[in-house]
Amino acid sequence: MDSQVLVALALSLVGGLSTSLGALFVIVNETPNLKKLGLLQGFAAGLMLSISFLDLAHNAINSIGFLKANLWFFGGVIFFAIIANFIPEPTLAPISKKSGDEGGKDTLKKHRRQVLFSGIVTAIGISLHNFPEGMAVFLGSMKGLRVGVNLALAIALHNIPEGVAVALPVYFATQSKWQAFKLATLSGFAEPLGVVIVAYLFPSSLSPEILEGLLGSVGGVMAFLTLHEMLPLAFDYAGQKQAVKAVFLGMAFMSASLYFLEISLPQEMSL
Repeated sequence: MDSQVLVALALSLVGGLSTSLGALFVIVNETPNLKKLGLLQGFAAGLMLSISFLDLAHNAINSIGFLKANLWFFGGVIFFAIIANFIPEPTLAPISKKSGDEGGKDTLKKHRRQVLFSGIVTAIGISLHNFPEGMAVFLGSMKGLRVGVNLALAIALHNIPEGVAVALPVYFATQSKWQAFKLATLSGFAEPLGVVIVAYLFPSSLSPEILEGLLGSVGGVMAFLTLHEMLPLAFDYAGQKQAVKAVFLGMAFMSASLYFLEISLPQEMSL
């Protein structure tokens, strides 16, 4: 069992650290302007919405039924809405065209704080999503090395844009490549953490119904984060029409990624 756990840990690290690759794509380029940032925030919002509704909530409904899945989902929404109510965040103000005065500097500072907050909550949401992926890699490795490798590679491919979604706002807000890379990488470490918890804390007694319910609540948390934080930034910075296009592009990209991930799994397994 110990050798199987080590193999699963190594495979989950491959998938998790691909968020670092996404971060590298961000930090090797120049800091984006606000319009480009808004488009990429819309794209990231599409990723999150696709994961929330088409993956986590969908699987919960299929596993534990419509009513229970919705109770878990909206329980996650309410839970994080209460938490967000106690988190101080700067108000979003229109950008001043006078960049040389103190008012313009203060406004820019508020924008950077708002974007940084968005990046942090995105990292939280991505981490919550990566956690069950680590569980899936562990369970796949138990079935065989080929299954575990295929699953880890599929997860790695669709974790790259997640690394972009985390690193981009952090890089814009802090102007620090290291901070952007570090936060994106930390969000990926949720995958090997999922392996450790499943292998040692819940070796065989984890209730499938409770697990699916918790994943459904994670979907609710991610939906709330997207609608509360990411979409308002996308609309303000890129404009409504362009932001909506970016959202659907992100949803299509993640849906294709989830499909590739699904066909990489054996028929008796699913995320």
